[in-house]
Amino acid sequence: MKRFGDLTDQEILALAVSIEEEDARIYRDFAAGLRADYPASAKVFDQMAEEESDHRRRLIEIYRERFGEHLPLIRRQDVRGFVTHPPLWLVRPLGLDKVRKYAEQMEYENARYYTKAAERTTDASTRKLLVDLAEEERGHESLAARLGETILTERALRGEDETARRMFVLQFVQPGLIGLMDGSVSTLAPLFAAAFATQNSWSAFLVGMAASVGAGISMGFAEALSDDGSLTGRGAPWIRGMVCGVMTMIGGIGHTLPYLIPEFRIATAIAVAVVVVELAAISWIRYRYMDTPFFSATLQVAFGGALVFAAGVLIGNS
Repeated sequence: MKRFGDLTDQEILALAVSIEEEDARIYRDFAAGLRADYPASAKVFDQMAEEESDHRRRLIEIYRERFGEHLPLIRRQDVRGFVTHPPLWLVRPLGLDKVRKYAEQMEYENARYYTKAAERTTDASTRKLLVDLAEEERGHESLAARLGETILTERALRGEDETARRMFVLQFVQPGLIGLMDGSVSTLAPLFAAAFATQNSWSAFLVGMAASVGAGISMGFAEALSDDGSLTGRGAPWIRGMVCGVMTMIGGIGHTLPYLIPEFRIATAIAVAVVVVELAAISWIRYRYMDTPFFSATLQVAFGGALVFAAGVLIGNS
């Protein structure tokens, strides 16, 4: 790797050409990845790519005037001082906030490079171009603010916010809710059956923990293997599986922990109270994120929970 201070004017310009070409391709990849869900922001990155291509054209013109047709290959990774960034443009689905922050960081680093390069070059015309490019790159840093009035209108932003909310629901809320419902409801029968059959808190605790952990593992794998997210847009399967599995265990462990109390009746009373809180939380999540009327959500969840609870008590007392 070369030190920045050792670069010649020819290498400074060649590196600038390489930077602009790479950035234009990254912006086009961002636009392609965002177009389906965030068309307004995709249009921003299309325009950014065109501007980077224009910068490249201007740099090549002045390079040809000074050094001819041969353009040496020199890239960011060949020079010390550049920050190495992960290839975010390869990730699907793209996160809108991460993409915007990534772009702003790119433009900030480019502006610094052009400023430092302008201080080192010995040619007046090259220095003027580099200073101009530094100013233009600084103007790119606030991406949404710069093009917000013309492209990212209030209506477009509302649409993208709704899309972001929908993606959050699909990728996190939905698998988490499925897990919480399964963990809270399906473990009621084995837990309370063991509790009323043995009248022993520790035995009930062991059964409840086994049911919760087992259900969490099972639900996690089931959710992860249900689809890979490529068509449904539900995101990475391992993330959904982890969210679903963890929430399933939390749903079951919540009303299992009271059985650490040695007194059976007290432990059972607290466990029942925890179940009521869990079912209320599930109803609220369905109301908040799944557009289900609160009364309807509460009635459905309470009815299902009551049936499973009754089954556990009847089996335990038989």
